[in-house]
Amino acid sequence: LKKKEWVDFYNYRVVPFSCMIKGGLQDGMSITVCGQVLPNADRFHVNLQHGSDVVALQVNPRYQMLWVGPAYVVHNTHQNGAWGWEERKYETPFPRGQMFSLQILVTKESYKILANGKPFSEYKHRFPFSNVDRICVVGMVELSFVTFHYFAPNHAALPGCFVSYFKYFTVPYKTIIHGGAQPGKGIIIQGVISPQAKRVLFSLRHRTGIAFDYSFCFDENVAVCNSYKDGKWGNEEQSGLKLFERGQAFQILVTQESYKINVNGKPFSEYKHRMPFSWVDHIYVFGKVELNLVAFQYLAVRNIY
Repeated sequence: LKKKEWVDFYNYRVVPFSCMIKGGLQDGMSITVCGQVLPNADRFHVNLQHGSDVVALQVNPRYQMLWVGPAYVVHNTHQNGAWGWEERKYETPFPRGQMFSLQILVTKESYKILANGKPFSEYKHRFPFSNVDRICVVGMVELSFVTFHYFAPNHAALPGCFVSYFKYFTVPYKTIIHGGAQPGKGIIIQGVISPQAKRVLFSLRHRTGIAFDYSFCFDENVAVCNSYKDGKWGNEEQSGLKLFERGQAFQILVTQESYKINVNGKPFSEYKHRMPFSWVDHIYVFGKVELNLVAFQYLAVRNIY
Protein backbone atom coordinates (compact mmCIF):
# COMPACT_ATOMS: atom_id res chain seq x y z
CA LEU A 1 0.00 0.00 0.00
CA LYS A 2 1.26 3.45 -0.83
CA LYS A 3 0.96 6.15 1.76
CA LYS A 4 -1.00 8.56 -0.45
CA GLU A 5 -3.67 6.16 -1.65
CA TRP A 6 -6.55 7.50 0.44
CA VAL A 7 -10.29 7.14 0.18
CA ASP A 8 -13.30 8.61 1.94
CA PHE A 9 -15.77 6.22 3.55
CA TYR A 10 -19.41 6.88 4.37
CA ASN A 11 -21.58 4.31 6.12
CA TYR A 12 -25.13 5.63 6.11
CA ARG A 13 -28.39 3.81 5.57
CA VAL A 14 -30.52 6.95 5.29
CA VAL A 15 -31.78 7.88 1.82
CA PRO A 16 -31.82 10.44 0.30
CA PHE A 17 -28.04 10.53 0.73
CA SER A 18 -25.80 13.35 -0.48
CA CYS A 19 -22.16 14.22 0.13
CA MET A 20 -19.40 16.31 -1.39
CA ILE A 21 -16.61 14.63 -3.34
CA LYS A 22 -13.58 16.37 -1.90
CA GLY A 23 -11.28 17.47 -4.72
CA GLY A 24 -13.82 16.42 -7.37
CA LEU A 25 -13.61 13.47 -9.74
CA GLN A 26 -10.32 12.51 -11.35
CA ASP A 27 -9.25 10.16 -14.09
CA GLY A 28 -8.65 6.78 -12.47
CA MET A 29 -11.04 7.33 -9.57
CA SER A 30 -13.69 4.83 -8.53
CA ILE A 31 -16.91 5.16 -6.55
CA THR A 32 -18.59 2.16 -4.93
CA VAL A 33 -22.19 2.23 -3.68
CA CYS A 34 -23.51 -0.81 -1.80
CA GLY A 35 -27.04 -1.29 -0.55
CA GLN A 36 -30.34 -3.10 -0.92
CA VAL A 37 -33.24 -2.34 -3.24
CA LEU A 38 -36.50 -2.22 -1.30
CA PRO A 39 -39.01 -4.99 -2.16
CA ASN A 40 -41.65 -2.54 -3.41
CA ALA A 41 -39.27 -0.22 -5.27
CA ASP A 42 -40.42 1.56 -8.41
CA ARG A 43 -37.06 3.26 -9.01
CA PHE A 44 -33.95 4.75 -7.45
CA HIS A 45 -31.02 6.70 -8.80
CA VAL A 46 -27.37 7.40 -8.15
CA ASN A 47 -26.28 10.82 -9.42
CA LEU A 48 -22.85 12.34 -9.97
CA GLN A 49 -23.53 16.07 -9.90
CA HIS A 50 -22.05 19.54 -10.26
CA GLY A 51 -23.89 21.51 -7.60
CA SER A 52 -27.64 20.99 -7.64
CA ASP A 53 -28.34 21.95 -11.25
CA VAL A 54 -26.13 19.63 -13.30
CA VAL A 55 -26.26 15.81 -13.25
CA ALA A 56 -23.20 14.55 -15.12
CA LEU A 57 -24.29 10.93 -14.76
CA GLN A 58 -27.49 9.38 -13.53
CA VAL A 59 -27.70 5.62 -13.02
CA ASN A 60 -31.43 5.04 -12.69
CA PRO A 61 -32.85 1.50 -12.24
CA ARG A 62 -36.60 1.45 -12.91
CA TYR A 63 -39.18 -1.22 -12.14
CA GLN A 64 -42.59 -1.77 -13.70
CA MET A 65 -45.50 -1.38 -11.32
CA LEU A 66 -47.68 -4.36 -10.45
CA TRP A 67 -44.70 -6.57 -11.41
CA VAL A 68 -45.67 -6.30 -15.09
CA GLY A 69 -42.90 -5.85 -17.65
CA PRO A 70 -39.12 -6.06 -17.31
CA ALA A 71 -36.97 -3.84 -15.11
CA TYR A 72 -34.38 -1.70 -16.89
CA VAL A 73 -31.64 0.87 -16.17
CA VAL A 74 -31.46 4.40 -17.59
CA HIS A 75 -28.31 6.53 -17.94
CA ASN A 76 -28.64 10.24 -18.64
CA THR A 77 -27.28 13.77 -18.10
CA HIS A 78 -29.10 16.92 -16.99
CA GLN A 79 -27.58 20.27 -17.94
CA ASN A 80 -28.73 23.67 -19.20
CA GLY A 81 -32.06 23.04 -17.52
CA ALA A 82 -32.96 19.91 -19.49
CA TRP A 83 -32.37 16.15 -19.62
CA GLY A 84 -30.54 14.69 -22.60
CA TRP A 85 -31.42 11.53 -24.47
CA GLU A 86 -31.77 8.40 -22.39
CA GLU A 87 -29.46 5.45 -22.79
CA ARG A 88 -31.34 2.34 -21.66
CA LYS A 89 -30.35 -1.21 -20.84
CA TYR A 90 -33.30 -3.58 -20.79
CA GLU A 91 -31.85 -5.75 -18.07
CA THR A 92 -31.03 -5.05 -14.48
CA PRO A 93 -28.50 -6.44 -12.01
CA PHE A 94 -30.45 -4.70 -9.23
CA PRO A 95 -33.51 -6.91 -8.50
CA ARG A 96 -36.10 -5.75 -5.99
CA GLY A 97 -35.41 -6.89 -2.46
CA GLN A 98 -31.79 -7.84 -3.12
CA MET A 99 -28.41 -6.44 -2.15
CA PHE A 100 -26.20 -4.85 -4.81
CA SER A 101 -22.79 -3.32 -5.38
CA LEU A 102 -22.55 -0.53 -7.96
CA GLN A 103 -19.11 0.69 -9.03
CA ILE A 104 -18.44 3.70 -11.25
CA LEU A 105 -14.93 3.91 -12.70
CA VAL A 106 -13.87 7.30 -14.09
CA THR A 107 -11.75 7.38 -17.25
CA LYS A 108 -10.93 10.24 -19.61
CA GLU A 109 -13.42 8.97 -22.18
CA SER A 110 -16.28 7.60 -20.12
CA TYR A 111 -17.76 6.21 -16.93
CA LYS A 112 -17.39 2.44 -16.79
CA ILE A 113 -20.16 0.95 -14.67
CA LEU A 114 -19.90 -2.38 -12.88
CA ALA A 115 -22.64 -4.19 -11.01
CA ASN A 116 -21.83 -6.77 -8.32
CA GLY A 117 -18.22 -6.79 -9.51
CA LYS A 118 -19.05 -7.46 -13.18
CA PRO A 119 -18.98 -5.02 -16.17
CA PHE A 120 -22.47 -3.70 -16.90
CA SER A 121 -22.35 -0.58 -19.08
CA GLU A 122 -20.33 2.38 -20.29
CA TYR A 123 -21.44 6.03 -20.53
CA LYS A 124 -19.54 8.61 -22.58
CA HIS A 125 -18.99 11.97 -20.91
CA ARG A 126 -21.47 14.70 -21.84
CA PHE A 127 -20.22 17.04 -19.08
CA PRO A 128 -16.62 17.45 -17.81
CA PHE A 129 -16.14 14.90 -15.05
CA SER A 130 -13.54 17.15 -13.39
CA ASN A 131 -16.40 19.53 -12.47
CA VAL A 132 -18.36 16.84 -10.60
CA ASP A 133 -18.33 17.62 -6.88
CA ARG A 134 -21.21 15.67 -5.33
CA ILE A 135 -22.85 12.24 -5.23
CA CYS A 136 -26.54 11.79 -4.43
CA VAL A 137 -28.58 8.62 -3.90
CA VAL A 138 -32.36 8.97 -3.95
CA GLY A 139 -35.28 6.57 -4.11
CA MET A 140 -36.40 3.23 -2.75
CA VAL A 141 -33.08 1.81 -1.65
CA GLU A 142 -31.26 1.29 1.64
CA LEU A 143 -27.54 2.07 1.66
CA SER A 144 -24.80 0.04 3.32
CA PHE A 145 -21.80 2.18 2.40
CA VAL A 146 -20.33 4.59 -0.16
CA THR A 147 -16.60 4.71 -0.87
CA PHE A 148 -14.30 6.82 -3.06
CA HIS A 149 -11.07 5.21 -4.30
CA TYR A 150 -8.17 7.16 -5.73
CA PHE A 151 -6.07 5.19 -8.23
CA ALA A 152 -3.40 7.87 -8.60
CA PRO A 153 -4.26 10.36 -5.89
CA ASN A 154 -2.53 13.56 -4.95
CA HIS A 155 -4.71 14.28 -1.95
CA ALA A 156 -3.54 14.47 1.64
CA ALA A 157 -5.21 12.20 4.15
CA LEU A 158 -8.40 13.47 5.68
CA PRO A 159 -9.75 12.72 9.16
CA GLY A 160 -11.87 9.58 9.17
CA CYS A 161 -10.49 8.28 5.88
CA PHE A 162 -9.11 4.85 5.15
CA VAL A 163 -6.28 3.63 2.97
CA SER A 164 -7.39 1.70 -0.09
CA TYR A 165 -5.65 -0.18 -2.87
CA PHE A 166 -8.10 -0.74 -5.72
CA LYS A 167 -7.77 -2.63 -8.99
CA TYR A 168 -8.51 -6.04 -10.41
CA PHE A 169 -6.19 -8.29 -8.48
CA THR A 170 -4.24 -11.30 -9.65
CA VAL A 171 -5.02 -14.39 -7.58
CA PRO A 172 -3.22 -15.91 -5.69
CA TYR A 173 -3.12 -12.52 -4.02
CA LYS A 174 -0.98 -11.29 -1.14
CA THR A 175 -0.55 -7.85 0.35
CA ILE A 176 1.05 -6.28 3.40
CA ILE A 177 -1.01 -4.07 5.70
CA HIS A 178 1.55 -1.42 6.56
CA GLY A 179 1.18 -0.52 10.21
CA GLY A 180 -1.02 -3.56 10.75
CA ALA A 181 -4.75 -3.62 11.39
CA GLN A 182 -4.58 -1.04 14.15
CA PRO A 183 -7.29 -0.79 16.81
CA GLY A 184 -10.37 0.72 15.21
CA LYS A 185 -9.26 -0.18 11.69
CA GLY A 186 -11.29 -2.65 9.63
CA ILE A 187 -10.75 -4.57 6.42
CA ILE A 188 -13.15 -4.87 3.50
CA ILE A 189 -12.56 -7.56 0.86
CA GLN A 190 -15.00 -7.69 -2.01
CA GLY A 191 -15.21 -9.83 -5.13
CA VAL A 192 -17.00 -12.55 -7.08
CA ILE A 193 -16.25 -16.27 -6.81
CA SER A 194 -15.97 -18.09 -10.13
CA PRO A 195 -18.76 -20.52 -11.09
CA GLN A 196 -16.02 -23.16 -11.57
CA ALA A 197 -14.47 -22.68 -8.12
CA LYS A 198 -14.04 -25.79 -5.97
CA ARG A 199 -12.31 -24.09 -3.04
CA VAL A 200 -11.53 -20.46 -2.21
CA LEU A 201 -9.40 -19.45 0.76
CA PHE A 202 -9.06 -16.11 2.55
CA SER A 203 -6.38 -15.82 5.19
CA LEU A 204 -5.59 -12.88 7.49
CA ARG A 205 -2.17 -13.54 8.96
CA HIS A 206 0.54 -12.17 11.20
CA ARG A 207 4.20 -13.11 11.60
CA THR A 208 3.70 -16.10 13.85
CA GLY A 209 0.18 -17.28 13.08
CA ILE A 210 -3.13 -16.96 11.27
CA ALA A 211 -5.82 -14.87 12.93
CA PHE A 212 -8.56 -15.86 10.50
CA ASP A 213 -8.49 -18.64 7.93
CA TYR A 214 -11.72 -18.90 5.92
CA SER A 215 -12.39 -21.53 3.24
CA PHE A 216 -15.37 -21.90 0.91
CA CYS A 217 -15.35 -25.65 0.09
CA PHE A 218 -17.96 -26.03 -2.64
CA ASP A 219 -17.45 -29.75 -3.25
CA GLU A 220 -18.26 -30.45 0.40
CA ASN A 221 -20.84 -27.64 0.56
CA VAL A 222 -19.27 -26.22 3.70
CA ALA A 223 -17.49 -23.07 4.90
CA VAL A 224 -14.67 -23.59 7.40
CA CYS A 225 -13.20 -20.99 9.78
CA ASN A 226 -10.15 -21.47 11.99
CA SER A 227 -7.08 -19.86 13.56
CA TYR A 228 -3.46 -21.01 13.80
CA LYS A 229 -1.70 -20.10 17.03
CA ASP A 230 1.33 -21.38 18.94
CA GLY A 231 2.12 -23.88 16.20
CA LYS A 232 -1.27 -25.57 16.03
CA TRP A 233 -4.74 -25.15 14.58
CA GLY A 234 -7.70 -24.44 16.83
CA ASN A 235 -11.16 -25.95 16.67
CA GLU A 236 -12.84 -25.60 13.28
CA GLU A 237 -16.10 -23.71 12.97
CA GLN A 238 -18.19 -24.95 10.07
CA SER A 239 -21.32 -23.68 8.40
CA GLY A 240 -23.26 -24.75 5.34
CA LEU A 241 -23.20 -22.93 2.01
CA LYS A 242 -26.96 -23.02 1.46
CA LEU A 243 -27.19 -19.23 1.17
CA PHE A 244 -24.02 -18.86 -0.88
CA GLU A 245 -23.54 -19.73 -4.53
CA ARG A 246 -20.67 -19.50 -6.95
CA GLY A 247 -20.74 -16.28 -8.93
CA GLN A 248 -22.15 -14.18 -6.08
CA ALA A 249 -20.48 -11.08 -4.69
CA PHE A 250 -19.15 -11.26 -1.15
CA GLN A 251 -17.61 -9.01 1.50
CA ILE A 252 -15.43 -9.75 4.52
CA LEU A 253 -15.70 -7.06 7.19
CA VAL A 254 -13.60 -6.77 10.32
CA THR A 255 -15.17 -5.25 13.42
CA GLN A 256 -13.94 -4.90 16.98
CA GLU A 257 -15.71 -8.12 18.00
CA SER A 258 -15.52 -10.42 14.99
CA TYR A 259 -15.05 -11.09 11.29
CA LYS A 260 -18.34 -10.79 9.40
CA ILE A 261 -18.89 -12.39 6.01
CA ASN A 262 -21.68 -10.99 3.86
CA VAL A 263 -23.06 -12.20 0.54
CA ASN A 264 -24.16 -9.18 -1.48
CA GLY A 265 -24.31 -7.37 1.86
CA LYS A 266 -26.55 -9.92 3.59
CA PRO A 267 -25.11 -11.48 6.76
CA PHE A 268 -23.77 -14.96 5.99
CA SER A 269 -21.50 -15.98 8.86
CA GLU A 270 -19.48 -14.55 11.75
CA TYR A 271 -16.23 -15.58 13.44
CA LYS A 272 -15.32 -14.24 16.86
CA HIS A 273 -11.73 -13.08 17.32
CA ARG A 274 -9.43 -15.65 18.94
CA MET A 275 -6.49 -13.25 18.86
CA PRO A 276 -6.30 -9.46 18.49
CA PHE A 277 -6.98 -8.51 14.88
CA SER A 278 -4.52 -5.65 15.42
CA TRP A 279 -1.82 -8.33 14.95
CA VAL A 280 -2.88 -8.93 11.35
CA ASP A 281 -0.36 -7.56 8.83
CA HIS A 282 -0.86 -9.77 5.73
CA ILE A 283 -3.79 -10.85 3.57
CA TYR A 284 -3.72 -13.95 1.36
CA VAL A 285 -6.36 -15.04 -1.18
CA PHE A 286 -6.26 -18.32 -3.11
CA GLY A 287 -8.62 -19.97 -5.58
CA LYS A 288 -10.82 -19.00 -8.52
CA VAL A 289 -12.08 -15.61 -7.43
CA GLU A 290 -12.16 -12.13 -8.96
CA LEU A 291 -11.14 -9.50 -6.43
CA ASN A 292 -12.22 -5.92 -7.08
CA LEU A 293 -11.83 -4.21 -3.71
CA VAL A 294 -9.39 -4.56 -0.84
CA ALA A 295 -9.66 -1.68 1.61
CA PHE A 296 -8.51 -0.79 5.10
CA GLN A 297 -10.91 1.48 6.94
CA TYR A 298 -11.20 3.17 10.32
CA LEU A 299 -14.32 1.89 12.03
CA ALA A 300 -14.45 5.04 14.13
CA VAL A 301 -16.18 6.72 11.19
CA ARG A 302 -19.28 4.63 11.84
CA ASN A 303 -19.83 1.03 12.80
CA ILE A 304 -20.31 -1.24 9.79
CA TYR A 305 -23.70 -2.97 9.68
